[in-house]
Amino acid sequence: MKILQINSSARASNSHSTQLANALVERLRTEYPQATHTLRDLSITPHPMLDEAALQALFTPAEQRTPEQAARVAQDDVLIAEIQAADVVVLGVPMYNFGVPTQLKNWIDAISRAQVTFRYTANGPEGLLTGKKVYVALTRGGLYRNTPNDTQTPYLKTFFGFLGMTDVQFVYAEGLNMGPEAEQSALSSALEQIEQVTVV
Repeated sequence: MKILQINSSARASNSHSTQLANALVERLRTEYPQATHTLRDLSITPHPMLDEAALQALFTPAEQRTPEQAARVAQDDVLIAEIQAADVVVLGVPMYNFGVPTQLKNWIDAISRAQVTFRYTANGPEGLLTGKKVYVALTRGGLYRNTPNDTQTPYLKTFFGFLGMTDVQFVYAEGLNMGPEAEQSALSSALEQIEQVTVV
């Protein structure tokens, strides 16, 4: 088994979402001691945003790209290769202003490439990253699960499904900013959820 871990918190340390992603990986490695583990921490190695220069590079035929354009596309290629190789993807995702962190959105844009990770067919889009299990640890300051304000869960389900990853399991830690007792309760609950996740 090859595990790819994506930490998307803006914090390089003391991140609840990273703590829970680490716990998910340890849970998997308990079941699969020989599993390999690739860690990409987007706070330590942030990926560049998808801007006009990046779009121009991506839409320029490979043989016509400038050295700068080739280098920019190569940055995305590394992330695509990582997720193509993975059997399991584990993400730590805090909620920032009702959405996912910018760091994660940049990663999402980087791995979404037509004819590589998805394609359009006569029957609609087809994801090309199939056969993978995804675990997402979501951390929130307030209480949003199963409410209209939880924009993260449907967005991430839609995104991963679009790329062919339909087996997505979520772990929630909520109320983290509602006092020390609520914080401890949320983390304990999340760790219990991790013990109960379906291990592939």
